[in-house]
Amino acid sequence: MKSDSPYEPVIGLEVHAQLATRSKIFCGCSTTFGADPNSHACPVCLGLPGALPVLNREAVEFAIRLILAVGGQVSERSVFARKNYFYPDLPKGYQISQFDVPIGQGGSVEFVCDLHSAHKVQVGLIRIHLEEDAGKSLHNEDPADDSTLVDVNRCGVPLLEIVSKPEIRSPRDASLYLQQMHQILQYLGICTGNMEEGALRCDANVSIRPAGSTVLGTRTELKNMNSFRAVERALSVEIGRQTELVRDGQLIRQETMLWDEKSQTVHPMRSKEESSDYRYFPDPDLLPLQISSSWVDSVRASLPELPMARAARLAAQYGIPDYDASVLTETRELADYYEQTVAVFTDGKKASNWIMTEVLRILKEKSIGISSFPVRPEHLGQLLATVSDGTISGTAAKTVFEQMVVTGKSPKDIVTEGGFAQISDGTMLGHLVDRVLDENQDQVATYRSGNQRVLAFFVGQVMKNSKGKANPQRISELLKERLDRS
Repeated sequence: MKSDSPYEPVIGLEVHAQLATRSKIFCGCSTTFGADPNSHACPVCLGLPGALPVLNREAVEFAIRLILAVGGQVSERSVFARKNYFYPDLPKGYQISQFDVPIGQGGSVEFVCDLHSAHKVQVGLIRIHLEEDAGKSLHNEDPADDSTLVDVNRCGVPLLEIVSKPEIRSPRDASLYLQQMHQILQYLGICTGNMEEGALRCDANVSIRPAGSTVLGTRTELKNMNSFRAVERALSVEIGRQTELVRDGQLIRQETMLWDEKSQTVHPMRSKEESSDYRYFPDPDLLPLQISSSWVDSVRASLPELPMARAARLAAQYGIPDYDASVLTETRELADYYEQTVAVFTDGKKASNWIMTEVLRILKEKSIGISSFPVRPEHLGQLLATVSDGTISGTAAKTVFEQMVVTGKSPKDIVTEGGFAQISDGTMLGHLVDRVLDENQDQVATYRSGNQRVLAFFVGQVMKNSKGKANPQRISELLKERLDRS
């Protein structure tokens, strides 16, 4: 929807993705989340005298994967720098990052504005660089005790910082951009994307300017947003705040703002630093990183099919709507599940319907991912095939499916053990039909007088007498055959 405001927002996002390596970026300490405070630390993490960092090769490879996936340029030579600032959860007094010579530059992220629309937005990237994470300060909320505890477990955990160009024009697009980045990172297998655990974090730079202007306004930085919804809401609030200031003839200060989820407000944290405030200089303990073209080629060859490309292929290959394809490719694992299902049962649309309704319903109810779903995709395909060939009814299929979820058994075993197979034998069904017609002569007369809606009544009676096991399509055929006799 087009805004009627005389100002337009200019938004750029800085995404910090925690890389899914088992050890930290410059030492062998574990990156496992949830360990006892300060149990994953060593002299390298703490910057003790004499301790030297050693670069994690897997972290570099993960960075290359993302750079290639977004169409960026992998730098043949990049440099690690020290970003100097003092904070209690940064025991070294500096953070190892990359500044003027990052590992990746350029590229873009494309996303669809609406699953029901083909309209796409493309946001360019400025840079992608490697860095280490800082620790975590735990502030006591007890008014009687304002102490702060520090947990250094996160110090040295590998991060990728992905900096977009200021090309995002609405809070909604900012949220969609972040969701697409989240999806790409997960498809590549380099980040869990768990925002609650801090595996994916986002800072936003935002300013406003008169609509149609090309001059950038004074920007603020938004922090402490831990969900897609929070990003959208926080940006909306900050844009509103800036707009009110400008309308009132006040100046916007360049500062860092914190989002308060409880009060749905923003408030100043500190004045916004410039790069010069951090006194960057090349880290003397780390040589420049050299990346060969053969290494880049090897990583490129191992890249998976990315979500938007896979959605387009699924729609074309299996004849499903773009909306279905977008839902089914939300995660790489769900897309795999769908394709493994249609390898057994080839009706792509019926398979997508079942997965989008029954399977996703169970996943939501149990709060689990598809990797933990007890029904194997080949078993779901077999279940759909038994409905298609008339072995069981659609109603019975849902009962069988529920038992598959509980037991993990194959549909064949459950159908056999529970006696769910439909009665399709013509002679047996003929006896059931004749009995119902004999017992309901008034309705027979009504049908033959021209009221064919009574047919549904007869089908229901036969299904009731067969305890739901009769093949409804075959019943309908036999009823019409007998009722239409002169």
